[in-house]
Amino acid sequence: MQVDTLIVHGRVIDPLNDVDKTLDVAIKDGKVFKVGENLNVAATETFDATGCLVTPGLIDAHVHCYEYATPISLNADKRCLSRGVTTVIDAGSSGASTFMGLRKYVMERSKTRVKCLLHIAMHGLASAGLSAGAGGGESDTLAILDEDSCVKCIQDNRDVIVGVKVRLSTDVCAMGKTEYEAYRRALNAAERCSVPLMTHHSMSTIPTQRALDPSAKLCCPGDLRPGDIYTHTYVGYPSTIVDAETRDVYSDVMDAKSRGVLFDVGHGAGGFNWTVAEIACKQNLYPDLLGTDLHVFSQDGPAYDLPSVMTKFLHIGMPLYDVVKSVTSAPALAYGITGETGSLTTGIAGDVTILKIDDCDFMLEDSVGQLRNIRRIIRHLAVWREGERIPVTFPKHLPSEESQQRSLKNLKDQEVKD
Repeated sequence: MQVDTLIVHGRVIDPLNDVDKTLDVAIKDGKVFKVGENLNVAATETFDATGCLVTPGLIDAHVHCYEYATPISLNADKRCLSRGVTTVIDAGSSGASTFMGLRKYVMERSKTRVKCLLHIAMHGLASAGLSAGAGGGESDTLAILDEDSCVKCIQDNRDVIVGVKVRLSTDVCAMGKTEYEAYRRALNAAERCSVPLMTHHSMSTIPTQRALDPSAKLCCPGDLRPGDIYTHTYVGYPSTIVDAETRDVYSDVMDAKSRGVLFDVGHGAGGFNWTVAEIACKQNLYPDLLGTDLHVFSQDGPAYDLPSVMTKFLHIGMPLYDVVKSVTSAPALAYGITGETGSLTTGIAGDVTILKIDDCDFMLEDSVGQLRNIRRIIRHLAVWREGERIPVTFPKHLPSEESQQRSLKNLKDQEVKD
């Protein structure tokens, strides 16, 4: 038997199949052919993964890749696939009126597998200010928050739309006037389609803890359903999950976790605070998903790429197996795409990533300029997408002093910080 690629002697971590041991992986005709010990097959290409991790192709649960159509989006092949990420979930760059462009010009033309969350706002992020200071936003008017159009678009494109997205921040919702209705309509659309809702929740009029505003009609994450996703989990801005006085995670947040609400990192340029993450993880609120929120303002720091975000949570103390799970089987299950990716099951697409943990010694920034001394780094060495080996690239500067200085501008707005 001749296979196309044989990866030998690596530590295979495949959480969906409960595998963590030294095995060989064979790929044939673009699919996983076999995984086992000392496979006796001839191969066109053999890769020696001794001392490395062999994982299913990495999945980034939160990116923005509607390149050129939205002001923050990047190229998924150049910035994700070449960094070991074979599948990305675009988190709300498009809405019902702009989705077909994402499908035709990004999804159908990318080597990267691209799925998306559909924004409840019909134009998505095509002409929206960014939260954290920019004036105006995509949900400023109720007319654009068309629940029926969102539902129809999802129903017509079930193969690639895997959920709904809404941003709950005062400055993208008419200074808070439309936040409740944006949230309500997004919840309804997701429920009608039986898909998860991802909420961006920062500097919001929607309370994190119901006791903070007992009269509130909805809170977040308290009114999310099991399987819904709370992103930018570890921010220190107003609406943070941590009580600034007690330094404890709010009880409503822990209750949501116990109910099955999923928590995503959503690192981005302003969505990750070392202090909040350390407090939360000490209280066992580790992320379910390690979404990078990679976009043009975070790709050269402070997020860099998915292996860099993985590195940060390895530093915090998240077990390696769980780190791998959060970028493979967990997002595949969350978005209902286990039939396509997220494991090394025989017959599935031959998406494989090779990682290596190296010793290092440098200071790495969060999104607000705070630093931690990193001593172990996760690096990507090789990646195959449907059996095709893809050349890898690396950040030009990691760490980046420019990124560290740029991120410091966010520090003054943090309710929780060092």
